[in-house]
Amino acid sequence: MPRETFRNIGLVARSGSEQALYSLRQLVHFLQQRGCNVIIEKSLDDELGDLGLQAGSRKQLGESCDLVVVVGGDGCLLGAARTFAGHDVPVLGINRGRLGFLTDVLPSELEHRVGQVLDGDYRLESRFLLDMELNRGKRVVGHGAALNDVVLLSGDSVHMIEFELLINGVFVYHQRSDGLIISTPTGSTAYALSGGGPIMHPAIDAIALVPLNPHTLTSRPLVVDGNSEIKLRVTSFRQEPLVSCDGQDGLRVQHDDIIAIRKKPQRLQLLHPPGHDFYEACRSKLGWSSRLGDG
Repeated sequence: MPRETFRNIGLVARSGSEQALYSLRQLVHFLQQRGCNVIIEKSLDDELGDLGLQAGSRKQLGESCDLVVVVGGDGCLLGAARTFAGHDVPVLGINRGRLGFLTDVLPSELEHRVGQVLDGDYRLESRFLLDMELNRGKRVVGHGAALNDVVLLSGDSVHMIEFELLINGVFVYHQRSDGLIISTPTGSTAYALSGGGPIMHPAIDAIALVPLNPHTLTSRPLVVDGNSEIKLRVTSFRQEPLVSCDGQDGLRVQHDDIIAIRKKPQRLQLLHPPGHDFYEACRSKLGWSSRLGDG
């Protein structure tokens, strides 16, 4: 069965990056040579205005494009994921950041790898996101979405916070700590990894809950089914804590607020060039040994 053909290509990039701009211009030239219609995000119009390209909002790109290419780091792709997951448009990442777990096409391989994708030679992964809802009494006072993680933090205070955790309506524990990371498999190699959480293969349908400096030696990361509904109720703190999605500006949490977290109905369609291997990415990005006996 023939693979999908990509003709209308949307471009998103990290603003203000000379490296990203260089790769963008290279990419535009290559795509036009391949006969593709290129549409750039409006924020790039000032930097690429001399090319005379059509520009649109991310919403417009999601509605009109067959493929969106993100040029930047994983953080840039995280922001794009929250928009394009709702439009079911596949996303491909060109790495102009640091680690590059999500943006896995190297700039030196840009034309070769993108050419393979345009020829229908690629891997398609479906990654789930989390929906976060902040409830105050009977009112919803905030919400957000995360491809990596939702994090409850003690905020500006060095003091611990206290909260209760419920999963599918069942009380799990009352905890004193600096907070809690609620991570998808995609986010398991990000902040959750720094907090001592498990690395989860992207195909796993699970959510990891990783305590931040808990005030007990027996509190350990917990992995639950990906369809679980997770609720946190903040019961005690010195200053108002924060809840943040993918490291964005956080929302202030008040006493007895309920933070509800569940899987988002829409998923991110993430493209990889042929030969992509999650374990090879772990070896190269995390410094794992490449063969037995390596130090």
